[in-house]
Amino acid sequence: MAEELPETPDTEAEEPIKQRKNGLYPGVSDELAENMRTGWADTELRDLEPIAQAEETARRRAALSARFPGERLVVPAGNLKTRSNDTEYAFRSSVEYAYLTGNQTEDGVLVMEPASDGHNATLYLLPRSDRENGEFWLSGQGELWVGRRHSLSEAELLYGIPCSDVRELAGALREATGPVRVVRGYDAGIEAALTDKVTAERDEELRVFLSEMRLVKDEFEVGELQKAVDSTVRGFEDVVKVLDQAKATSERYVEGTFFLRARVEGNDVGYGTIAASGPHACTLHWVRNDGPVRSGDLLLLDAGVETHTYYTADVTRTLPVDGRFTDVQRKIYDAVYEAQEAGIAAVRPGAKYRDFHDAAQRVLAEKLVEWGLVEGPVERVLELGLQRRWTLHGTGHMLGMDVHDCAAARTETYVGGTLEPGMCLTVEPGLYFQADDLTVPEEYRGIGVRIEDDILVTEDGNRNLSAALPRRSEDVEAWMADLGA
Repeated sequence: MAEELPETPDTEAEEPIKQRKNGLYPGVSDELAENMRTGWADTELRDLEPIAQAEETARRRAALSARFPGERLVVPAGNLKTRSNDTEYAFRSSVEYAYLTGNQTEDGVLVMEPASDGHNATLYLLPRSDRENGEFWLSGQGELWVGRRHSLSEAELLYGIPCSDVRELAGALREATGPVRVVRGYDAGIEAALTDKVTAERDEELRVFLSEMRLVKDEFEVGELQKAVDSTVRGFEDVVKVLDQAKATSERYVEGTFFLRARVEGNDVGYGTIAASGPHACTLHWVRNDGPVRSGDLLLLDAGVETHTYYTADVTRTLPVDGRFTDVQRKIYDAVYEAQEAGIAAVRPGAKYRDFHDAAQRVLAEKLVEWGLVEGPVERVLELGLQRRWTLHGTGHMLGMDVHDCAAARTETYVGGTLEPGMCLTVEPGLYFQADDLTVPEEYRGIGVRIEDDILVTEDGNRNLSAALPRRSEDVEAWMADLGA
């Protein structure tokens, strides 16, 4: 990896050349500096089409404007974060910013200025590298280092929002008057510019509203979620085809195989892949993925492809490494499948959000009583939560641009709310018998099973977006056999 020259300030236009003449860029001659200023073709793009979701982002901004009339609203994308020394993590903009603009570049900020008829939106971005002052090759953020950025005029065509230079924004915000709200936690510089103009309580109201806006997905979002799920299905197929290589290496072969599909067809994985073989399946968020994949064990794969617009799938299948369940594995797997069926059946418009969790938990509690692992009756088990020793987690969550979407929504509109058409959630019951759990038969120990699908609430019930992946134990075995496992 090439080592950067010292970072170039982005203040005055001639600053990089001044820095060079002051000896801060050793080895850069006057002749080279002058040579680099000339001979570059005009590459401005003038015929760009708006992004696919431009109408949706405009509608979302209008809804936001109606909720906070007369107030300046500031929504930052965020900044690069250091991974190690002078290298950064891959950038992912704040969900709030991407949801309202469709833009995903670092340092961007959406500002909505109050107007007589609502708000005037401006997208503040870093413009293209300046070929005159040397920034494009002397700065670590120059185009020859990190790639071409869109010009401000190009961005206006893409996003349908007037654009300005973000380097001028902090000063303008310091001088601004009137009520202001900012989405916190993404851009310390922007927050510092507003420090005497905002309050935590008012800013939290903005964050909560933007989270609740995403509870019901529009047509574009549903399409993106289906696209994410379809790629995820192909990623699971990829994994099944290479289980022999995984057995020869480790869980990381599984993780890497799925990651390839995510990067080829999408932006990334939507969250850290859980490739948990054997007793690791009993660790809910096993992301080390450094253990062996052994014949006779189960592989719990919890993974999702994230699309280029940030919508992610979240699917889990528990697969017999050798393609066939043992009798005990099948017994536990089928119990989880039955619980998931009950949970999915409870997903419909007008149902309480908690209904699908309660339905799945009831089935699991019945199985645990039937197997003699906990004393009934079932109502007692559920009242005291005794099944949770082996079920551990909730049965699902909202899904969207975040894998655990809409997390800032109020309890009364989310987990205490009612399902509506357009909501998308996971249904993912599980049973986990820890390897050191002496309260269960030895043959159960070290077996963890979770089955998870992405369910869209429709006008008349629900649709399983991930139905292309088999769930019944016999169908899983037939599917794996067809793929050569």
